[in-house]
Amino acid sequence: MLAFASNSILCRLALVEGSIDAASFTSIRLLSGAVMLLVIVVIVSRRKAVRPTGTPSKRGSWISAAMLFLYAICFSFAYGWLTASTGALILFGTVQLTMLLVGVREGDRPSAVSWIGFAIAAGGLIYLLSPGLEAPPPLGAALMAIAGVAWGIYSLRGRGAGDPLRLTADNFALSVPMTLVASAIFISTLDVTSEGTLLAATSGAITSGLGYVIWYAVLPKLGATRAAVVQLSGPVLTAFGGVMLLSETITARLVIATVAILGGIALALKFHRS
Repeated sequence: MLAFASNSILCRLALVEGSIDAASFTSIRLLSGAVMLLVIVVIVSRRKAVRPTGTPSKRGSWISAAMLFLYAICFSFAYGWLTASTGALILFGTVQLTMLLVGVREGDRPSAVSWIGFAIAAGGLIYLLSPGLEAPPPLGAALMAIAGVAWGIYSLRGRGAGDPLRLTADNFALSVPMTLVASAIFISTLDVTSEGTLLAATSGAITSGLGYVIWYAVLPKLGATRAAVVQLSGPVLTAFGGVMLLSETITARLVIATVAILGGIALALKFHRS
C-alpha cells in the first residue's frame, strides 16, 4: 500500500513542479513498468526448471491493457488539478464501488447493513465532489473517477490469474503502444526534464511494477475481503505523504468525506455476504 500511495505522491510531485507533462509521465511510467516486469519474468522463468502443471495461466489482453492505459492516462491528467490526498480518495472510492457493484451484478447479495455502507460511501463521494469553496475541480475529479472505474474493471478482469506476474507484464507491454500514441497526440504540450523522467520511471518500475508484483503475490493469502480492507489505508497514507512531502493542507470537507467513504466501505465489507 505504500507503493500505491507513492504513485499518487510521485505523479503529483512531478506535475506540480512542472518537471514533466502528464502524457509523457504516463508513457514513461508504463514503459518503465513493462521493462521492469519483463526483467522479473525472465529471471523467474530461468529459475523454473519445469513449468508447473494445472490450469493454464491467463495471458494479457488488449482489453485489459486498454483499461490499464485508461487508468494511467486519466490518473496523470487528473493530478494536474487535484491534490494527492483528494485524488487518492476519489480513485479509491470509485475503484471499490465499481468492484462492489459488479459483484452485485454478478450475483452477490449484500446484507442490509452492507447496503447502508454502500450508501454512506457513495454519499461521502458525492459530498466531496459537490459544489463549494473546497470542492475539487470538476474536470480533475471526473478524470480520476474514470481512472478508478478503469482500474476496478482491470482488477476484476485479472481474477483467477494462474500467473499474475506474467499477466501483469503482458498487460503493461500491450499498453505501451497506446501511451506512445497519446504522447504523439499531446506533442504540443511536451515538457520533459531529467527530474520528471526520474519520477515517472520510479513510479513505473518501482511503485507500479514491483508494487503490483508484491500485491498480487500476497492477494491470494489475504482473500478478497481482507485485501479490500487493507486498501482502506491507501488514501490515508497518501494524505499523510501529501502533507509531509507536498505541503498540502487537509480540509474539513476532505476529512468528513474520508471518514464517510472509508467507513462506509469498511461497513459494507464487514457485513458482506455472497
